[in-house]
Amino acid sequence: MNYKESLKGNKKILYLVTDSSYHTEETFLHCVEEACKSNVSLVQLREKECGGREYLRKALLVKEITDRYQIPLLIDDRVDVALASDAAGVHVGASDLPVSVARRLLGPDKIVGATAKTVEAARDAYAQGADYLGVGAIFPTTTKVKTILTEVSTLDAICNAVPIPVYAIGGLNDTNMDILVGTGISGMVVVSAIMKAEDPATAAKTLISHLSLL
Repeated sequence: MNYKESLKGNKKILYLVTDSSYHTEETFLHCVEEACKSNVSLVQLREKECGGREYLRKALLVKEITDRYQIPLLIDDRVDVALASDAAGVHVGASDLPVSVARRLLGPDKIVGATAKTVEAARDAYAQGADYLGVGAIFPTTTKVKTILTEVSTLDAICNAVPIPVYAIGGLNDTNMDILVGTGISGMVVVSAIMKAEDPATAAKTLISHLSLL
């Protein structure tokens, strides 16, 4: 199935990036499923400390869920795991394979997302074939990923610089997302706001409801 069409449209989307460190495998998969049931639009499996074999095993488990709800599954960093699991695509950061290489390996029909923190990096990622950009961190995060804060003015400038979707990321939740009002974002990426929630389904629904007002 070609999921690239799911990135198009005017509705602002909620994009879940996973963090299994808060969970047992059972509660992790339950959390992902609750989010999918509640209409998140994209799911990215992010496993920073996993070997390839274990990453693939988790990818296949999560893909069973995302396929059930026809939601694209993206793999963080690892093009090989994305290929092996037949995921919808990959997300690459500044220290990962270049967007152009990921695109060549995955082909034209898979999604390739990229991290961009400057207008120059955003334009370069777009020129190399990125389908969307993740921009942040807007706020400090509690994930294990090293973050550098991004001004909202930079986020908005990036939105105006490229014709592909731009998703804000970094410490965002239903209490602080109003900072994104007036920006040209296509959606918002969350990790802890769902992965740490006692009720992931309600958390996702609340976020989606607030997003529609931005």
